[in-house]
Amino acid sequence: MVRTKITVIGGGNVGATTAQRLAEKDFCDVVLVDIVEGMPQGKALDIMQSGPICGYDSRVTGTNNYDETIGSAIVIVTSGLPRKPGMSRDDLLKVNAGIVQEVTRRALTKSPGAILIIVSNPLDAMTYVASKVAAREFGYTPSDIRQKIMGMAGVLDSARFRTFIAMELGVPVSDVDAMTLGGHGDSMVPLVRQATVKGIPVSRLMTPDRIDAIVERTAKGGAEIVSLLKTGSAYYAPSASTVLMVESIVFDKKTVLPCAVLSSGEYQGCEGLFVGLPARLGAAGVEEVLKFDLSGSESAMLLKSAADVKDLCGAVDRLGF
Repeated sequence: MVRTKITVIGGGNVGATTAQRLAEKDFCDVVLVDIVEGMPQGKALDIMQSGPICGYDSRVTGTNNYDETIGSAIVIVTSGLPRKPGMSRDDLLKVNAGIVQEVTRRALTKSPGAILIIVSNPLDAMTYVASKVAAREFGYTPSDIRQKIMGMAGVLDSARFRTFIAMELGVPVSDVDAMTLGGHGDSMVPLVRQATVKGIPVSRLMTPDRIDAIVERTAKGGAEIVSLLKTGSAYYAPSASTVLMVESIVFDKKTVLPCAVLSSGEYQGCEGLFVGLPARLGAAGVEEVLKFDLSGSESAMLLKSAADVKDLCGAVDRLGF
């Protein structure tokens, strides 16, 4: 069987855990890239040696250069500084934009036409940076960018939303159906009206103040983990979210997942921006953006979130990226 080659750039907690989860799925070979000498090689070898115990044959290669990444179908970018306590995602903009610009350039040089999944923060702006490199230096058209460049955010935020609902009600998380849209930050839009437990609206199962508390906790879910860890940020759920996107693409599952994608006008105020929207992911990448029927308040919240993303992307432009 010819295995799909997937490159993970960044060997920190998010990148290494993503590589581990991919290897354990046993459907692809993984290249783990990092600038720290010996670190990706050591982590790759450790993951490989887990294969006989966990029952997978995935080949995992660690490297400090991009030659091993040639021919990758999907490139996952996790590089960048992690958010520290008291630091907003916006604070990371300048340094991480430079990192994402460089690694995108080097990855696409070796794997032209690859699908890019951006995980680096601030997520929406970093996806925009990657798209600018792809268009300016590799000839990606707007259609290519819409299909092949996306950010992992909504899957994670939706998982947090579902988790908090399940915790509040004491039900299996598998019974909870809920989704967030918009930017990956405090202005994200949890779709409370459409959140259900076994088809029952959550508005019938808990009081408005408890719903508001869950919405607030979801929006600040990443910051809560940062404050608890003190010296790092989340990586178990982000890596799991990324692998869910990869599986839908590699196996052409057509799963509808909320991802940061280039909006083409499906939602008012989001045109031309990378914003978290419900996207059908298949072999071509983003194959469709679905139009949900939003309420007036939900539309207003999405407009506000899109405006925040636009401001962040404007800052990227002013910095010259």
